Amino acid sequence: MQKHPLLLAAAASAAFLILPACDNEPQVVNGLPDPQAEALANAAPATLPPSITSSKSYRCGDNSLFYVDFFNNNTATVRLGNREAPATILNATDGNPPYTAEGYSVSGTGDNVRITAPGKANLACHV
Repeated sequence: MQKHPLLLAAAASAAFLILPACDNEPQVVNGLPDPQAEALANAAPATLPPSITSSKSYRCGDNSLFYVDFFNNNTATVRLGNREAPATILNATDGNPPYTAEGYSVSGTGDNVRITAPGKANLACHV
């Protein structure tokens, strides 16, 4: 097989001709600058939504099932019965359990917790 140095040289010189076409200037379409450029430049930085630190399924002493998601902003969501049930948001005071909301309480974040929910009083639950 014969190598073609002339073909390789042509390809390399074409790449060097294309590179200067790249610049960091804003793109202007139809001669109009971005109407939101100033607002975007002065906008506050975006904050990320809270992320899930752990997600656990708990089986309780009365054989009920709870799904609890713990977040990095001292909140948790709890669902009773199945993963698709509506979630209730619970908050932890000063970042320490228990997580509470109207009629709900989850004490702890590990494999063994105590859960209180409407119609369910202080259940011992485990993963």
